[in-house]
Amino acid sequence: MSEAAPSGPPAGGLARAVGRLFALLASPEMARWRPRMIAALVLTLAAKGFAVAAPVLFGNGVNAITAGQAAGAGAASFVFALIAYAAARFLSAAAPQARDALFAPVSQDAQRMVSVRAFGHVQRLSLNYHQTKRTGALNRVIDRGARAVDYLLRFLVFNISPTILELFLAAAVMGVAYGWEFPVIAVVTIALYVAATFSVTEWRVRLRRAMNEADSEANARAVDALVNFETVKAFAAEERETGRYGSALTRYASAAAKSQASLAFLNGLQALVMNLGLLAMALLAGWKAWTGVLGPGDVAAVVLILMNLYQPLNILGWAYQEIKQSAVDMERLFETLDIAPEVADAPDAAPLALNGGAVRFENVSFAHHGRDRSVEDVSFEVPAGSFAGFCGPSGAGKSTILKLLFRFYDPEEGRVMVDGQDIKGVAQENLRAALGLVPQDVVLFNDTLRANIEYGLPGADDATLWDAVERAQLGDFVRSLPEGLETRVGERGLKLSGGERQRVGVARAILKDPAILVLDEATSALDSGTEREVQAALNEAAKGRTTLAVAHRLSTIAGADRIFVMDKGRIVETGTHAQLIARGGLYAAMWARQAEAGETASSPVAVPVRAG
Repeated sequence: MSEAAPSGPPAGGLARAVGRLFALLASPEMARWRPRMIAALVLTLAAKGFAVAAPVLFGNGVNAITAGQAAGAGAASFVFALIAYAAARFLSAAAPQARDALFAPVSQDAQRMVSVRAFGHVQRLSLNYHQTKRTGALNRVIDRGARAVDYLLRFLVFNISPTILELFLAAAVMGVAYGWEFPVIAVVTIALYVAATFSVTEWRVRLRRAMNEADSEANARAVDALVNFETVKAFAAEERETGRYGSALTRYASAAAKSQASLAFLNGLQALVMNLGLLAMALLAGWKAWTGVLGPGDVAAVVLILMNLYQPLNILGWAYQEIKQSAVDMERLFETLDIAPEVADAPDAAPLALNGGAVRFENVSFAHHGRDRSVEDVSFEVPAGSFAGFCGPSGAGKSTILKLLFRFYDPEEGRVMVDGQDIKGVAQENLRAALGLVPQDVVLFNDTLRANIEYGLPGADDATLWDAVERAQLGDFVRSLPEGLETRVGERGLKLSGGERQRVGVARAILKDPAILVLDEATSALDSGTEREVQAALNEAAKGRTTLAVAHRLSTIAGADRIFVMDKGRIVETGTHAQLIARGGLYAAMWARQAEAGETASSPVAVPVRAG
């Protein structure tokens, strides 16, 4: 299956969702809950048995009064019958409560497992998926899909299915004890009730789907606007974003109002069918009591049996809608789980055997979706421990080279090699563990400075952490903060300046201690003074490592061992800074333009210090 956001109706419907639910409960991860599942099922069956028995016991008690009045006795039979009735009624209500308490950990663990499985799967999906997804809508899909597990268990397994069982038990009891007409009336009444409920609810499900779509849209709009609040404010678009959010909520409100009106209609229709059934049952029982076939208590018994059946059916419309919607939500989630990553490890993927971190591209071609060609027939080699710079006009394919090295994409042609190993045959996690990235825009988690730096090496001790902080030229800044490393950096790190974020990114890369350091225009967005500080940190990070740097400011790669100049997806020039200037080609022209603009005069020349 291709990697795209799921859409459209569920492929397998309710039956497929139920199959997935029971497959989940039968999975090895849920094996520890099997005793609770069995106990919950036993309690459910027992509750329905008591629910059918209670009206019969009540009827026997009333009959005992009548018989006792005629014979001058029967008080004890009446008392015992009512005690038995009260006990059966209590047990029919208490057993489901005990079942819910017993089954709650099972349901919660199933939801947890589904959520974690979905979150982990989405994390493993390829870069292309994450560049096209809508975060707010995806979060809703996962949340609703997990809650669907609880809804299907609660309504389908513990409500609808037991009610069907109760109907058959009640029909059998009424047929044997009171006559065949009563189960016929009960079955016909409930069949009409269910048919009316399902037909109206099908209409309501469509309204609910429209509500959910509007809700997802509103949530996605809100998340987009809140995450990108700086852009919103920069363009004075607060009113525009509020209006778009309001439009989505207006569609939601309209669908919700129609849904509420349809619910009122459904409740009225259900009440009509229910009371007509009760009337028919009471008239038939009364006539049989009048003719002496049944006792007065039997009239009460048959009416109570039918009323007991109606109690769980009172929420049938809502339960059916929840079941249908839960099936839709679960299918949405499993459609996401069925998405196969575009970049996947080979079955025999091996760990990367590092031997210095030499990088080699052999006739590599790749095109991003919607483009003719991003890089074409690119070949180059970066020896272990050397510094290679990449430059060229915007859109030349420089950053694509880095993404191919990280294996965010697989090349359509050619091979990417690290220490002589084709990275297609290497486990992605192992490959990326050997790579350290400092991007142009370092995005931080809304957590502390310590947590963001430790992301490079979770669990690092304080001495190692502070060593990385000092080498990243970040020590004075951290010491100036009242809370030091425990300072929270805000959403996406926006409480820090651009230079501070860059140095946190450098500290994270230093702490990771990768064999290959990748710099993706790591200083292009900084002013000259800040760039000098960050460049000094980058020089420290590059010590003893293979370094690949994409640069807009040519002065940051002028000291590279080799510079590759790209244009239109191809390498058009290669050499040292002096060689490229002497050649008078594209690199020399770019250097001249930047010199005229003052970008080379004030910017530092990066000459990473090599180990040994």
